Amino acid sequence: MTRLDPPMAATPDDLFALLDRLGIAHRTVSHPPLFTVEESRTLRGQIPGGHTKNLFLKDKKGALYLVTALEDAVIELKSLHRRLGAAGRFSFGSADLLRETLGVEPGAVTPFAAMNDGAGQVTVVLDAALMAQATLNAHPLRNTMTTSIARDDLIKFLAATGHPPRVVALGEAATAAADTLQTPGPDNI
Repeated sequence: MTRLDPPMAATPDDLFALLDRLGIAHRTVSHPPLFTVEESRTLRGQIPGGHTKNLFLKDKKGALYLVTALEDAVIELKSLHRRLGAAGRFSFGSADLLRETLGVEPGAVTPFAAMNDGAGQVTVVLDAALMAQATLNAHPLRNTMTTSIARDDLIKFLAATGHPPRVVALGEAATAAADTLQTPGPDNI
């Protein structure tokens, strides 16, 4: 049996074209490569809105999750699997698995990468505290840019890619936000 090469990953221009087709307003700022949340803090003041951190996780049975939260959120990985109904504790997905499923490099993990997961292998989870922000900021598939969109447009984008997100309170501050936030879909709490 011959293994087929995975389809080519989308580029930022592909992402912007999809956002345009969906009628989603977006603004992108170019900057030097940023690999960590700490490095990206240098952009505060230049780019308003909630800035994201993203965790690419795998449970004990191999189910994949992309968890997106505010950059300063404290996410307790030891108990996160219970909150999300995963099969056993999470580990971080490898760089090779990240490239294979989401088509991005480490340091450029983003909810926008859902467009590269045509097989629907990844469950997208958005932290409720993040979704309390009117504007959200994430890398557009590369870590040399930051793209800003409205929070409702992120949900619209994810649904259009076949990844309707679960919105879950992941921490104490998030729990308070979830009490006042209404989100679509039966999976959301």
